[in-house]
Amino acid sequence: MLLKMMLTEPVKEAGKRPILVVLHQERSSAGRVGQLLAAKGYPLDIRRPAMGDRLPETLREHGGAVVFGGPMSANDSDDFIRSETEWLNVPLKEEKPFLGICLGAQMLVRHLGGKVGPNPEGLTEIGWYPLRPTEKGRRLMTWPKMVYHFHREGFDLPRGADLLAEGDTYPNQAFRYGKAAWGVQFHAELTRAMMQRWVVHGEERFSLPNAQHGRDHLEGRMLYDAPLKAWLDEFLDIVFEEKKDSRNVLSGTAA
Repeated sequence: MLLKMMLTEPVKEAGKRPILVVLHQERSSAGRVGQLLAAKGYPLDIRRPAMGDRLPETLREHGGAVVFGGPMSANDSDDFIRSETEWLNVPLKEEKPFLGICLGAQMLVRHLGGKVGPNPEGLTEIGWYPLRPTEKGRRLMTWPKMVYHFHREGFDLPRGADLLAEGDTYPNQAFRYGKAAWGVQFHAELTRAMMQRWVVHGEERFSLPNAQHGRDHLEGRMLYDAPLKAWLDEFLDIVFEEKKDSRNVLSGTAA
């Protein structure tokens, strides 16, 4: 009788599948994205292709993937840049949730046939800059007014993608492609400790055109970080947990 009861009990829901986290430096961290995903119950499978880690041939055992930024360019000829960009066919073909941040978004654009390059006037975005959601972006969620950047290149909007947010110096700031692929140019993942490291190690870039001084980075965090963190928490739900039917929202068929 006991055996029969055990066999007829409903099977409990299994834990969430891990999120593949792709980092590009030895000491890089998934930061607040990793913290929030872990709090939502996702294990993290962290890999560093630049350090020799291999990416999986399929994401069947994963709940999705996040490709983070780095000091390199999506246009670089390094083997890991080329192979990682080609690998993006895996989440696209399998329609697995994918989020590209800065370099990760630029790799996605390159994979989709778009161009990545500097501002025509050589301007950078290093510090806090305004963000404007498009009509489709506003239908999806509430966006922060200021976001944090650390880049010298931007990207074209891939053919068939939905532009979700715009900026002044680099117009394309956030987009969605297909069912489950997302790209953002800015950094919402930085913890305070990460930002302090970036300010210390990136000091030589503060003299570049349109870059902000290091103290402005930290002062801006006190003013703008709370809504950026709230946005990230909701955005990760949309990307990985489908809290909203974003496909219908973006197509205009949702109420």
